[in-house]
Amino acid sequence: MITVELIDAHGGFMFITNRIKTNQKKKLLLLVAFITFFMSAILDNLTTSIVMVMLMRKLLGNYKERWVFGSVIIIAANSGGAWSPIGDVTTIMLWVRGNISSSSTIPHLILPSLVSMIVPVLIMMRFLHGKVTPPDAFTYNENDKLLKELRTKEKLSILILGVLCLIFVPIFKTITHLPPFMGILMGVGILWIYTELMYKRNIVNEDLKLRLSKIVRRIDGATLLFFLGILLAVDALRCSGVLTDFAFWLDETVGNVYAVNLIIGTLSAVVDNVPLVAGAIGMYPVATDAIIATATDPTYMANFVQDGIFWQFLAYCAGVGGSMLIIGSAAGVVVMGLERINFIWYLKNISLLALIGYLAGAGVYILQNVVLGL
Repeated sequence: MITVELIDAHGGFMFITNRIKTNQKKKLLLLVAFITFFMSAILDNLTTSIVMVMLMRKLLGNYKERWVFGSVIIIAANSGGAWSPIGDVTTIMLWVRGNISSSSTIPHLILPSLVSMIVPVLIMMRFLHGKVTPPDAFTYNENDKLLKELRTKEKLSILILGVLCLIFVPIFKTITHLPPFMGILMGVGILWIYTELMYKRNIVNEDLKLRLSKIVRRIDGATLLFFLGILLAVDALRCSGVLTDFAFWLDETVGNVYAVNLIIGTLSAVVDNVPLVAGAIGMYPVATDAIIATATDPTYMANFVQDGIFWQFLAYCAGVGGSMLIIGSAAGVVVMGLERINFIWYLKNISLLALIGYLAGAGVYILQNVVLGL
């Protein structure tokens, strides 16, 4: 969050938003979807949604058009975050705890996630015609005095360095086997040093400088505390044995890892995906050779090893399933708040498309494993 805020505060994201020139609805919708999909994999779906909504405000004047594009941003951001270990809170949780690894998750989930985004977008494009309605007046960052003082190459360098620091995190964990937070803190330290050197070269009024100490105060601490509270509540359920009993019930009643994850993904549209994934982590331990050897059904238990089918499909279902309702994901909630999207409007116009994409991507993943054996 600090890294992304540093990039945004110094105008780094302007290089992305200012490159979009088309005003054709279909072309713009496709462009926005793909930009959001890949950007959310590198940053995260919440931050990407905020950046893309701000972009839409510069390009679209009609609020109903922004609702359509905002809905696509939600779907694309959730799908994009599902295949990257740093793209969503749930994948971060699974990755940090060792349930999944970046080297296996990315190649197995990128195609299902891409399908879950493309299918709703293609259906939606059939109903869009003509050009977008431009806003009466564009709202740029001219009022930000700091951005006036910074040179173009300085803004671009912040963007490139920040993105490289974020991409470096999974590489750092793979090489060193140290916790990911050490990699991101190293990245923040590099950005901190760079911004201090930049301010030393550039004569800017001290009051305008956005040093790291100011950036830290600007991040959304309430969101961090919310996730902390969720994890504490879920751990209380795990310690009390409730999650273990629920896991036994799912195993006895359903007994299929694909069906269990599809149920969890559907529930994530109603309940936030963070407690669901935290609950799944508490219900099912990562299977080791010893656990598999002593299990009554070793074949079923083999699905729960690191990078097993259960954990990978959980990352997909929990991330993408939240798109079916606007309140089902952090990206949906933030877009709903920024654009005042009506819950009933989203339910009537978008939920079915999101469900079709969710099932299409799930079908691709099952096809990869069951039929093709990939």
